[in-house]
Amino acid sequence: MTLDVSLQFGAFPKAAEHRRVVTPARVRRWVGIALQKPGEIAVRIVGAEEGQALNRQYRGKDYATNVLTFDYAREPVVSADLVLCAPVVEREAKEQGKTLEAHYAHLLVHGALHAQGYDHERGEREALEMEAVEVLLMGVLGYPNPY
Repeated sequence: MTLDVSLQFGAFPKAAEHRRVVTPARVRRWVGIALQKPGEIAVRIVGAEEGQALNRQYRGKDYATNVLTFDYAREPVVSADLVLCAPVVEREAKEQGKTLEAHYAHLLVHGALHAQGYDHERGEREALEMEAVEVLLMGVLGYPNPY
C-alpha cells in the first residue's frame, strides 16, 4: 500500500521540542497503521493562533482544538490534511498523564480514521466503534489505551 505523507510545522514556541517527537518516520508509522487504503496525507503542526483560526473558520468554534481533519477523498486514495495544535496536544498530554509522543500518535491515528469516514459525533454506536479501533491500533503500535 502506498502512503505519501508530508509533514509541516508552523511557527510557535517550543516547535523544536515538538519536531523531535513528531518525526517523518513516526508520522508515517502512526498514520499508516490507521489507513485501510493508499493515502496522501499532509500533517501540519501549528501554534495556538493558527489552530484557533482554522477551527473558527471551518467549524465555527472559536478555540484551538487538538486535531482537525480535512478529508478530501476516500476513494481510490484517502486524501486529507491533519492539523494538530501543539500547545493543546502538549497540555492534554500533561493533563492525561501521557507522553507527548503517545498523545501525538493517538491524535494522528484518530485523524486518519476520521479521514476514512469514522465519526464519533454521529452517535454512541459510532463513537464506541471508533474508540475500539483506536485502542486496538494504539496497542499494535505499542502504546497504552489512550482512554
